[in-house]
Amino acid sequence: MPAFVVPRLTVVGAGPGDPELITLKGARILAEADVVLYDALSNAELLSHARPDAKKVYVGKRKGLRGYLQQEINDLIVLYARVHGHVARLKGGDPFVFGRGREEMLYAQRHGLQTDYVPGISSAVAAAGSVGIPVTHRGLSESFRVITATTTRGELSDEIYEAARAPRTTAVILMGLGQVQAIADVFCRFGGAHRPAAVIQDGTLPTARMISTTVAELPTRVAAAGIGAPAVIVIGDVVNLASAPQAADIVPELAPLYAAVA
Repeated sequence: MPAFVVPRLTVVGAGPGDPELITLKGARILAEADVVLYDALSNAELLSHARPDAKKVYVGKRKGLRGYLQQEINDLIVLYARVHGHVARLKGGDPFVFGRGREEMLYAQRHGLQTDYVPGISSAVAAAGSVGIPVTHRGLSESFRVITATTTRGELSDEIYEAARAPRTTAVILMGLGQVQAIADVFCRFGGAHRPAAVIQDGTLPTARMISTTVAELPTRVAAAGIGAPAVIVIGDVVNLASAPQAADIVPELAPLYAAVA
């Protein structure tokens, strides 16, 4: 590495899956970087933005296969930056939404690297939106909360219990497929058995799949459909909007206006 190059890290949000949903800045950083470290949840098509001579290193984790430990990834960032210069760390969704992006930046800073962050579109909002489910909607949901299903100790998050007590709040649960029965049990315990619930697999991608049901039926429906990760669980009245009819059907008096502008 030339002496004048300052080792640096840019943590880049890859977006929710669709490769067109990366930001312009994210694509530019990939084109400038000397090394790209990418995860399993970042679409491999995004590597086409990288320079042909850039090193592209997979550091993700897949079920059943050994993945890099977080400390190993941290060390690779520092090593590659010191040897090659600019490291782009490509992470699925937004790196600051359960992505450990800030953790990697702080480690890099402690080891003398300059750091930057490029936000990404989070699957917490985009996966639901891609199938017509808004996380908030006037008259149905006053707020939304994004929850990781399990804590660092491997236990069901206390936030699941808080969400179950808040029927006017949309619950968006990430990394929760393995805990779907426990999640349903908690919501049922607090009177939410009949709350609308959906699971979206591969949101924003052509392979996307969705099931829409009630909380009580969710575990059975997930198992029967063979839904797999990555998937997002959404619980709340907004789920009913996924199959809502067109506006002209909802408000018949507007139908003539639609005909006039067609």
